[in-house]
Amino acid sequence: MRHDTTYTFLFAGAVCVVCAILVSSSAVSLSELQQINATLDKQKNVLLAAGLASASEKLSAEEIQQRFGNIKALAIDLETGEVAAGIDPSSFNQRKAAANPETSRVAPPNLSVIKRLPDHAVIYHVLDESGDVTMMVLPIEGYGLWSTLYGFLALDADTKTIRGITYYEHRETPGLGGEVDNPNWKSLWPGRVAFDDSGKPAITVMKGQAGSPEQDPHRVDGLSGATITSRGVTNMLQFWLGENGFAAYLEKFRAQQRHKGMAQLRSDFPLSDDGSANLRLYGSAARRLKRSTALQLNGSTDQRI
Repeated sequence: MRHDTTYTFLFAGAVCVVCAILVSSSAVSLSELQQINATLDKQKNVLLAAGLASASEKLSAEEIQQRFGNIKALAIDLETGEVAAGIDPSSFNQRKAAANPETSRVAPPNLSVIKRLPDHAVIYHVLDESGDVTMMVLPIEGYGLWSTLYGFLALDADTKTIRGITYYEHRETPGLGGEVDNPNWKSLWPGRVAFDDSGKPAITVMKGQAGSPEQDPHRVDGLSGATITSRGVTNMLQFWLGENGFAAYLEKFRAQQRHKGMAQLRSDFPLSDDGSANLRLYGSAARRLKRSTALQLNGSTDQRI
């Protein structure tokens, strides 16, 4: 049966419309599932950075959510370090925020090739049974050799001891820069120290082999045959731990910890009615807290002690 040209075009157009409707319907119906999977993937990578899961484990959605139960997501203002009211951490998209001029600012010149900084970022607190923060997980990103690497860095509650690192997206060369995914390399990070005694970011991926965390706290083994990717990891960590990254938040957290420590001292050593009882013991404990704070919190102390 032969048809004229008009029929052929009408038939092709109808097929295109039907296909478009089917594709659109599928995209809409699957969007919620895609969002759930994206959330689970992010949660799993936070667990990996914090050492609460291993790459070899095949975790179900229920297991991921169960392990994530003691982790609290917070949206913070990068400039002030304050928790950002009115932003839902579960739905906040940092990449979209960075790409939008209304929710970001131009980044200063930097070696990580970060062009824009979002006004806000989502960080994660790992809590113990009493609700105290035992570690924090910070998002990191920066350019390697071929691509931008996206990952997470976990810090101890002292804000300087590294607990873990992981990367979940990049296009580095497999077997070379792609070794940022190697569990053996990632196992070298726990126990390293992110800051020097003056409080400046000091963690570095060196060329060659570093010593143990006790002997060489600020350096990690380089990636064999991937000098540029190794340098990219160093650059991004020093950027995000510095004044243009999470420095304001980290200082705010340290101040809260100092205040909490002093409040605990006052609770443990209450003064008597005449204000004298336990004063000597209180002063001794306060001096110990001051020394401990100076060692753990990058030399920053409470001058009122």
